[in-house]
Amino acid sequence: MAEIELQFMDAETFLDWATRQEARHELVGGLPKMMTGARIGHDRVVRRALARLTDRLAGGSYEPFTDDVAVRIPNGNVRRPDVTVACGEFDPNALALTAPVVVIEVLPPPTRSFDLVRKLAEYQSLPSLRHILLVDPDDRQALLHGRDADGAWTLETLSGPDATIDLAALGITLALSDLYE
Repeated sequence: MAEIELQFMDAETFLDWATRQEARHELVGGLPKMMTGARIGHDRVVRRALARLTDRLAGGSYEPFTDDVAVRIPNGNVRRPDVTVACGEFDPNALALTAPVVVIEVLPPPTRSFDLVRKLAEYQSLPSLRHILLVDPDDRQALLHGRDADGAWTLETLSGPDATIDLAALGITLALSDLYE
């Protein structure tokens, strides 16, 4: 296997470079970082979230995307949330979103702490973002961060069979249990 020569990249260079790679990468601090594969439990939650959002948003102006579509962070990083929802007309050839409204991350054990701190802060720096949902794939609970009208972030812990995910910016509510069943 050939070694990858590490070089600092800006977001545009990285996105072009990433289209020629077999593995998926994020751009962190100017360097590409290979993403690992997901466990089955993680993938199930992602697929169910995407399916519920696709059904609930059908025919409207909001559209959910998989982690194949990147999100550009103001600090220059490029992230790949498990699910991203954005609004508007999209260039079918675009590789990244710059104005997502919702991001969903399923928290795998190896990167859980990183996702709860650093990625969360990066996502909160996106002016367009209204909701960040961090889902535990094993314990049937989630953290919903929401941006209020004044721009302040609120936090709601969701757990239990009757918990609901209020995505007010999208005008929809999902059942937390739908992500697991």
